[in-house]
Amino acid sequence: MRMDWVPVSAALLLTGALALCLGSFLLPSADGAGETLRIVEEQGGRWLAAAAVFFLSSVCLSLGVPAILTLFQGRGWNLAMISAIVLEVGFIGTAGFAMLMAFVRSLVRADALRESGLEAASSEAGFAVFLAVWIAGLYLGELLLALALLRARTVPRWVPFALLLHVLTLPLSGVLPDSVSKASILLLVLGFAGIAVQATSPQARRRLS
Repeated sequence: MRMDWVPVSAALLLTGALALCLGSFLLPSADGAGETLRIVEEQGGRWLAAAAVFFLSSVCLSLGVPAILTLFQGRGWNLAMISAIVLEVGFIGTAGFAMLMAFVRSLVRADALRESGLEAASSEAGFAVFLAVWIAGLYLGELLLALALLRARTVPRWVPFALLLHVLTLPLSGVLPDSVSKASILLLVLGFAGIAVQATSPQARRRLS
């Protein structure tokens, strides 16, 4: 049976990765609550654009997960399923982060948010847990996906290695220059592009027939 949904899902996967990359570059860097408020006030359009792109990325990446799973028929299937679930947590978290950005912008425009309030909110335990779960979902899911791809051997080896390199940049993000840290997301785009291409290849389509 011909799986006509696979190219659509693969295209959405790549679109989502590109949108995540664009959102990361659009989002201005800030040190502290005061600078964040200044950025939201002075660059509100860019802030909202980044939020919209992050939300689009979340939707597209979620719909692109089925294309990833088509690469697993035997070896690596269980690990791939776990990685897909963990990644979905990260993708949903991205949508939540986008909505939070829009909410912060609304509060700033209404003059209802001060630096002290933003600092208190950012240090609140629930918010810290949300950020931890979101980041863990993205990076742990990516790590598990790379390991599953290495086990399945259904994609060129550079694909999982690109994902692994992106994961390894996380502990170095604090010491890397901001531009380099943001550019590291291109490794994720490269890896997801390789997955999308392989999922729509004739060999992969024959396995699903």
